[in-house]
Amino acid sequence: MVILIPFFLLELRKKLEKVRTKEKIAKDEKRIMIKQIVAIDMDGTLLDSKKRLPPDFIPWVKSHPQIQTIIASGRQFYTLQNMFSEIAEQLVFICDNGGLVFEKGEAVYKNVLSDENLQRCITYIETLPNVVMILCGVKAAYMQTTTDEVYKETGNYYARLKTVENPVDCIKKDSIVKVAIYVKNHDAEALYNCFPNLSDDLAVVLSGSDWIDISNKSASKGDALKIVQKRLGITKENSTAFGDYLNDYTLLQECGESYAMSNGHPDLKAIAKYIAPSNDEDGVMRILRHLHKTHPDKTVQ
Repeated sequence: MVILIPFFLLELRKKLEKVRTKEKIAKDEKRIMIKQIVAIDMDGTLLDSKKRLPPDFIPWVKSHPQIQTIIASGRQFYTLQNMFSEIAEQLVFICDNGGLVFEKGEAVYKNVLSDENLQRCITYIETLPNVVMILCGVKAAYMQTTTDEVYKETGNYYARLKTVENPVDCIKKDSIVKVAIYVKNHDAEALYNCFPNLSDDLAVVLSGSDWIDISNKSASKGDALKIVQKRLGITKENSTAFGDYLNDYTLLQECGESYAMSNGHPDLKAIAKYIAPSNDEDGVMRILRHLHKTHPDKTVQ
């Protein structure tokens, strides 16, 4: 029996094949064009103390298509997407300290916490005073009802933030990649120094003076960067990173050229190849301008 395919279906198939071919060529051309990676932390690094972007950062990204700029942050993807709406399609986002990687609005990598370890985290954190727990998922972030002041502070980092009665209810509704702990009175380091080992599979990271993050040991900015490097075919030697705190430790380790900000944590400075001027001295952009000769900075060696 011979099955005849209508002519219009044959034409439609040809058109679809052409579209797929063009998309593949465009993707291959982009990968051929990209020669380097620059991965940049946000708070304390790219942003100044008033949480402002350098005015020439977005123009710099636009004018350097051969460099894949990566925003590597503890912040949520939806917050970063809003901040960089003008160039979001050109950026890769390592979010939630490496728990998620987003490219062109799609989660291309996620490192999800197990239900058992999430339950352990929730049970322990609920016993702590002066803290607020946030469960960070692919779809949104979740926390219990709190004061307006705390909600405003945490809202700076989580554009999609939902309040829930019971954090456990979130486990089945979303893929949770990180548990963030907001510590009041800037006491995060003191709590971090005495934090117990809740599981051999978990890593506890000091992310700032107010923040502690818990994720899988296999989830870090450095591990996420390795995923992006592999996707783009870019080597460690052709990768540069900027950071200021201990959640940037692995990020700097995975780059041949690593910069700790002068305002950064001493332990990060100890492993960085270079020290950059502080975030309030336009440190990241001064280095980028100097390296890529946009406006060479004679004060940067």
